[in-house]
Amino acid sequence: MFFLPLYDDNPSSPAYVTWALITLCVAVFLWQSGLTDAQARLAALQYGMVPEILLGSSELPAQYRVVNPWLTPLTSMFMHGGLLHLGGNMLFLWIFGNNVEDSVGRLRYLLFYVLCGYAAALFQAVINLHSVVPMVGASGAIAGVLGAYALLFPKANVRTLVVVIVFFRIVTIPAAAILIGWFLMQTIGGLQAAPHAGGGGVAYFAHVGGFIAGALLIFVMRKPGVRLFAPPRTPAFEISPITMPSQRRGRSRVPDSGSDPWDKPWTKR
Repeated sequence: MFFLPLYDDNPSSPAYVTWALITLCVAVFLWQSGLTDAQARLAALQYGMVPEILLGSSELPAQYRVVNPWLTPLTSMFMHGGLLHLGGNMLFLWIFGNNVEDSVGRLRYLLFYVLCGYAAALFQAVINLHSVVPMVGASGAIAGVLGAYALLFPKANVRTLVVVIVFFRIVTIPAAAILIGWFLMQTIGGLQAAPHAGGGGVAYFAHVGGFIAGALLIFVMRKPGVRLFAPPRTPAFEISPITMPSQRRGRSRVPDSGSDPWDKPWTKR
């Protein structure tokens, strides 16, 4: 069985900050795509978040240093380890980001996004203190957006492509089911991956930390008058053939290891 969220039923104002974040991530990925494998590994070391470096247990060799370690949680948010990594992150940001941006306000939404990204990076670093694997990706910050959305619009319905063998249908699924299910999968994935956390792969605990941060921050960062647990707009669990909406409501909606101890697979979040 395969599930792919496509869009939700929540209207929104033009999501300029969300669009800008998506554009910047795509632009950085295009830059990464023009690098050789060696250059890409070096860029991941220079701009990715390395837990040991962030927490001061060790330092990068002088020739690798470009930014202060405490800036790498920010720079790493805009890097990705491959087209599927980028595409999945941008899809979730496109679906859920605009309504959170509406609920927080544009400038505070940008601050909210960055704070969630830092919380995600720190949570992963604390869990995996001695990792020298660079962590790249926007999903820690996006997990914060998902945590906020889960409290703001848990009953909103997400049009989701469901594939079972040769059965293709669009099903409206409540956001709470998708987002809480996603959070539980990240938690389970993190616990299962913990014994091998130093070897790259997916930074599950960054997702967990970002989601919790977003759920907490939305209590204090939402605009006055914005209430949690908004009622549903459409019936849940409707099933229909594959069609795309006639209107979008104004919405736009990882290298090889070597002998060098710093030359490790990327950790994607």
